[in-house]
Amino acid sequence: MSAQAKTVDYDDLQDMVASNDAGGRNPTGFAKKLIVITAIVWSVFQLYYTSPFPFWLQEQLTHLGIDLNVVVDDTKARSYHLAFALFLAFLSFPAFATSPKHRIPLLDWFFAIAGAFLGAYYLFFYEGLVTRFGAPNLQDIIAGCCGVLLLLEATRRSLGLPLVVIAVIFLLYNFFGQFMPTDWLISHRSGSLAQIVNQQWITTEGVFGVALGVSTKYVFLFVLFGALLDKAGAGNYFIKTAFAYLGHLRGGPAKAAVVSSALTGLVSGSSIANVVTTGTFTIPMMKRVGFSPEKAGAVEVASSVNGQIMPPVMGAAAFLMIEYVNMPYSQLITHAFLPALISYIALVYIVHLEARKMGLTGLERVDPPRPFLMVLIRTIGFFLAMCIIYFALDLGLGWIKTAVPDYSFLIICGLLIAVYLGLIHRVASFPDLEPDDPNSKIVKLPSAKPTVNAGLHYLLPVIVLMWCLMIERLSPGLSAFWAILALATILVTQRPLLSWFRAEKSNKAELFKQGLYELIDGLEVGARNMIGIGIATATAGIIVGVVSLTGFGVQLANIIEFLSMGNILLMLILVAVFSLILGMGLPTTANYIVVSSLMALVIVEVGKQNGLIVPLIAVHLFVFYFGIMADVTPPVGLASFAAAAISGGSPIKTGATAFYYSLRTAILPFLFIFNTDLLLIDVTWWHALLIFCVATIGIMIFTAATMNFFVVKNKLWETVVLILAAFTLFRPGFFMEYVSPTARSVDPAHFVQELGQAPVGQNIMLKVSGMNPYGKEIQFYAQLTVPEGTTGEERVQALGLTLLDTGEQIEINGQTSPKILIDNVEIDSPAAKAGLNWDQTILELDVPVHSLNKEWMFIPALLLAIGIYWNQRRRKQSIH
Repeated sequence: MSAQAKTVDYDDLQDMVASNDAGGRNPTGFAKKLIVITAIVWSVFQLYYTSPFPFWLQEQLTHLGIDLNVVVDDTKARSYHLAFALFLAFLSFPAFATSPKHRIPLLDWFFAIAGAFLGAYYLFFYEGLVTRFGAPNLQDIIAGCCGVLLLLEATRRSLGLPLVVIAVIFLLYNFFGQFMPTDWLISHRSGSLAQIVNQQWITTEGVFGVALGVSTKYVFLFVLFGALLDKAGAGNYFIKTAFAYLGHLRGGPAKAAVVSSALTGLVSGSSIANVVTTGTFTIPMMKRVGFSPEKAGAVEVASSVNGQIMPPVMGAAAFLMIEYVNMPYSQLITHAFLPALISYIALVYIVHLEARKMGLTGLERVDPPRPFLMVLIRTIGFFLAMCIIYFALDLGLGWIKTAVPDYSFLIICGLLIAVYLGLIHRVASFPDLEPDDPNSKIVKLPSAKPTVNAGLHYLLPVIVLMWCLMIERLSPGLSAFWAILALATILVTQRPLLSWFRAEKSNKAELFKQGLYELIDGLEVGARNMIGIGIATATAGIIVGVVSLTGFGVQLANIIEFLSMGNILLMLILVAVFSLILGMGLPTTANYIVVSSLMALVIVEVGKQNGLIVPLIAVHLFVFYFGIMADVTPPVGLASFAAAAISGGSPIKTGATAFYYSLRTAILPFLFIFNTDLLLIDVTWWHALLIFCVATIGIMIFTAATMNFFVVKNKLWETVVLILAAFTLFRPGFFMEYVSPTARSVDPAHFVQELGQAPVGQNIMLKVSGMNPYGKEIQFYAQLTVPEGTTGEERVQALGLTLLDTGEQIEINGQTSPKILIDNVEIDSPAAKAGLNWDQTILELDVPVHSLNKEWMFIPALLLAIGIYWNQRRRKQSIH
């Protein structure tokens, strides 16, 4: 391929990213300036809205006797957010492929202004809307109808037709469902035009619902953080660091691609942008050491797509999850961290196995190899140093906030500045990192020490973000605000400070001005990258609004339960396929909103009916994972098309190979549904460390099985044994339950007696029958934790239960037993939270018994894997 062709390909890739994330139109003159200024103003507004500044300013104005409200409430902020998104969408995204790219047609100007006005309709007519709440007038109905139509058109331009089609189908169902025969499963009686407009455009139950609220409060600042981090040069730093440490290994460029993509997941929440950012460098490198174009592209796709599941930033859908599941973001990160990490470890191992199968080597290294013992000592030393620094910071900052609370903020800012200056002084001792040309004839790995030291200051805003999220437990939006503030300071000052520490004679004012321009450019890029996300969350709100107004979720639950025949595993497979199909046309965020609003509670309810208590966070992560997998899946996976454009391979083959590599990601959601230990739910630190080690080994064994290669090529029986060993490591309780059961079944008549004897904190399981909230007779399981209390009666009362022995006899499992009825359940009690209600009959009672720890099953599983490894090593030696 000629240099010219490569340049064209790179430009095409940038066009693909631009048209997908920020719009494909590039006008000139006034229109360009207006788009840039509007994007910057949007970013500044979002920073203002999320920061503590409005509350401080409001307090000062109140003290001065000035009656002016400068605090923007959440509902008004959503209106501003959508108004900006609609205005920029119509100016940035052409209507059709043949539409002009370098000027904005008059109709698009009209749509942009009308869309901004209707998006801000709540702001203009606030008093009237509050007065006639729930009863829209003719003006409201016209504005709502026009607003929905313009939103759908903006969605078509920025995200394509699939989401528009789905939203239209739901709107038509909302209106025409009232005319369906009453005996139809999906009929409803909530479909007047006034009701629909009120739900979708006037209240916060539709377009301006939770999804748009999360986009406004959290997602924008994280996208902006990524854009500024990229402008600062962190993306190149992460790539070069990964290559410096991994490029010399077998198949090293592919391993470096995996790690650099995980790191650049901090910078970009977009799968396509991640592929292009790292892939233009990593894919040619992989091809150079022997990977085929399809395999090189597939490795990049699999690792880039996984960037959305890697904490702390994850994808935009993660912030929706904390609202839907109602948990702190720090807790979500804790649950999501282990599956994401072992998924990346498995991908590195896939690359290693591919390289071994093909007999590949790494790139020529610059640094002399260090003895393994030295590397181990340095690693342990680094880990201990990080622990000491963490505890010192935690204690020190805690003491400062206690000793001088009024000045603690200024002191902490001063300490951060001192650390930043120290890092910059260190960085100044090493040369700047220049992007390499991966297509050059001679490619040498960068030296590790100067590479890692050349960008240490980029880690400071990431540490600030993590500290605020995990230690200070601030909201995600406020944490991102402080991280952006630190990053903006670095962006503006890094060049003049580096020049000053290096005693260079450059113009410091010009360097400062260059950093200021990059900051402004980052504010623009961050806002333009948010257009699609803002539009997607608003349009997905239409679907959520219809489900809420019509009760469609109840009907869908019945349909899914019928199709799965009440089998939880079959239901999960159906949901996974549904997510993949939807995700072929929807962005991850919209896919997650649609599937989670329709399916999450259905999975929880069907799980309860099958005796599997599934935490809500596990279900939402399940949907999230398969929504992301859709970016890989052929024939529509755009990330695969971007990688194929770089590698020169077939997009379909690249997507198919990437999906094959992503099997280890696809299997994880099924595993953590059945074994919530993988999500670190209710586990101790030592148990978490054990789970991490075993899960890592398990995913590597599973990878070796699916790759059909361990030490040498697997025989069929070896693959089966490896899968069995991996399954045992991930679900040790499945087999241990047959060896040493964890519970025994007790007659429900002995419930009070058994509860009084059970250890406090243990879980007991009830099987009950009764009406669900929708009037259907069901049987389901409820899990209760044994509370404090000296007698069984006290513990029953602590659970919020009142039981009644009816004196009747019922047949349970072929035996006659007294009928025990739940006579009353206290509101918001543990029993009510478990799903119990009055007039339900207790059918079974399972109480815990002393049993062997399920972790003992790890031993035979590991012995099986070791046996296969030993057998294959012996076979390899005999071949040689």
